[in-house]
Amino acid sequence: METSCATAHLEIRDTGVLLLLDGTESSWIDLHDPTHLDFEYLQQMDAVVSALRGPAAPVHAVHLGGAGCALARAWDAARPGSEQLAVEIDAILARKVREWFELPRAPRLRIRVGDAARVVRTLHADSWDVVVRDVFASGLVPPACTGREFLTECRRVLAPDGVYLANTVSPPRQAVAAELARLREVFGAVLVVADAAVVRGRRPGNLVFVARVQPWTEEELGEMERAVRRLPLPVRTWRADDPELPQPPAGC
Repeated sequence: METSCATAHLEIRDTGVLLLLDGTESSWIDLHDPTHLDFEYLQQMDAVVSALRGPAAPVHAVHLGGAGCALARAWDAARPGSEQLAVEIDAILARKVREWFELPRAPRLRIRVGDAARVVRTLHADSWDVVVRDVFASGLVPPACTGREFLTECRRVLAPDGVYLANTVSPPRQAVAAELARLREVFGAVLVVADAAVVRGRRPGNLVFVARVQPWTEEELGEMERAVRRLPLPVRTWRADDPELPQPPAGC
C-alpha cells in the first residue's frame, strides 16, 4: 500500500510480520512475544539500556523515527510503567501500524506525526530517560538528524543521567567519523556498539552510538560490554577515541 512517504509491504515471517518500506526492511514485529527483537541493532540498544538501568525498570523514552515501533513495543512489555513517544514523519504509516500491530495506547505509547529534527525542539528539557534516533531517508541518516544543533537539542531534552542511542550505517566512514566527533563535543561520554568487521570497514552494516553527558564509570563500561557480548550474535563496544573507529582528518 502507498503511505504518505513510501510504499509499504507486509510479509509474514516465522512468528512475526516484516514491514518493508520501498523494499527496505524497516521493522519486524513478533505477534506472539512483543519483547522479541529481531533486528540486531535493536537488540544492542536494548542490551545497553538493560546494562545501565536494569532489565525491567520503566523508561520515559522518545523514539525519533517510529516505523513499526518494535523497540517501543518491546519496552512497554518488558518495562511496565514506561511512557513513550514515537515520532514518525509518515502520517499514513503512523496510523496503519496501530491497526496492524495493536500497539499500546497513550500514555504508554503516543505516536506523533512530524519531522524528528523539528519535533525534538518542542520537547520539554531534562525529561527523557532515553532518546532513540532511528531515522533514515534513502538508506542514510538525514543531515538534519546528525548535526550539532540536533544533537544539542537531544542533550537538552534528556534527564541528567539520560542516554542517547542512535542507529547509523557504515560506509560512508567519513560520515561516521564526523558524527562521532560532534557527539564527543556535545555529550562527552560516547561509546560505539558494533560488529568488528563493520567498524574496520570490512563489510557494511549498522553501528549503534551510545552517548550521555555524565562520564561512564568503569563498572558501566564493563556491564555494557558483557551485555552486548551475550547477544545471539555477539558484538563489542569501542570508546569513541579508539583508533579502529573512523576518525576525522587531523586538524578538523
